[in-house]
Amino acid sequence: MTTTRRANAPTAGVLRIIPAEWFDIRRPQRLVERSLMVYRHTWLIIVSGIFEPLFYLLSIRVGLSELVGDVEVGDRLVPYDEFVAPGLLAAAAMNGAIFDSTMNIFHKWKAARLYDAVLSTPLSAADVALGEISFAVLRGMFYATAFLATMGLLGMTQSWWVLMAVPIAGLIGYAFAALGMAATTYMRGWADFEYVPAATLPLFLFSATFYPVSAYGDFGWVVQLSPLYHGVELVRSANLGDWSLADLAHAGVLITLAAIGTTIAARRLGRLLLA
Repeated sequence: MTTTRRANAPTAGVLRIIPAEWFDIRRPQRLVERSLMVYRHTWLIIVSGIFEPLFYLLSIRVGLSELVGDVEVGDRLVPYDEFVAPGLLAAAAMNGAIFDSTMNIFHKWKAARLYDAVLSTPLSAADVALGEISFAVLRGMFYATAFLATMGLLGMTQSWWVLMAVPIAGLIGYAFAALGMAATTYMRGWADFEYVPAATLPLFLFSATFYPVSAYGDFGWVVQLSPLYHGVELVRSANLGDWSLADLAHAGVLITLAAIGTTIAARRLGRLLLA
């Protein structure tokens, strides 16, 4: 009983701006290790996720790029395929993280009852949230790295700064994995997962992935509300090697969303599993 009270004691006296759940993090890497062990035998599931964005890229490179021509980005013109490629890389990171932090989490939680067993150990709800989100981030970064290697082989990179696309993909993956896991805690059954593609597909299509914000005219501000838009802009800046103060704002938005999602996921898991 003494140990339980310590784990759940309020964090009076510490900074109130930091959620109390964050102080109950012990060994989230155990959840990452478990996921890696599971996927050793089902690695094709992970690898198969690489191909969809690559097919998009190749189709644009072979046909559509010649029809569209160059696109103005800042004060320079870039071929259309090189304009779209960073957006597809960011989308690959988003898709990998979202898939792992929604359906996979729901299966472990509701069907396999994994987290009931995990929380009977010294691990906390915050460990579950951060550990599962971390693995989803790794999955998104894996897709982004494979995509970046393809961009390099096709000669679609313009600066060595493009290597920063990998940690940026990690930030994109973290934001979407945290939001995805937080949303999963509110889902009642498998039918609710119809809302996942209903949310991610518009983000994929309308986050300045295929068109610059200027192409949306008076509705450009709507595009800027998309979390993916901020990731796309960061990856695009990395590919061009052209950074600005606006990129700090883009990173700040993703960090804020990641913190909010992680906090909600940890609180909801603790409330639902320990009730």
